[in-house]
Amino acid sequence: MAKKIAKTNAARMLDKEEILYELLYYTVEDGKVDGVSVASKIGYPPELVYKTLVASGASKQTYVFVIPVAQELDLKKAAKSAGEKKIDMIPVKDILSLTGYVRGGCSPVGMKKPFPTFISAEAEKLSELIVSAGKIGMQIKLAPTELVSVTKGHFAELTASIQ
Repeated sequence: MAKKIAKTNAARMLDKEEILYELLYYTVEDGKVDGVSVASKIGYPPELVYKTLVASGASKQTYVFVIPVAQELDLKKAAKSAGEKKIDMIPVKDILSLTGYVRGGCSPVGMKKPFPTFISAEAEKLSELIVSAGKIGMQIKLAPTELVSVTKGHFAELTASIQ
């Protein structure tokens, strides 16, 4: 008999909001949970798979940034989008207590409390994207507009320009 996999906070929140999504699963025996490896494991191009980064502004406000897994957050652009002078990444040791999620399984949906959320502008052109479901080994595929809706987020320029 197949073991039923429990839903995460992110999946429960999407259900509550009646948002269509698909759960995708991958194995972690090799220990690789970086975004590019996860994209390969679930069989999607890295351009469709997004990572969730948690940062803090000079005001001490916490922010969530959702960007493609193969790109890096441009801290100056992130600060500008959040209306802050400066943005710093949250130390890994603080992610669980702040969000309720572990590094590598941090979803922008269903955190302990809602934080201002910014989604990389290139996602606006996609029909679907993939983010963590809130647990290592699980991803959620949904429309970017639905992600904006459920997180009360905004599209913003967040990554360095790719030449």
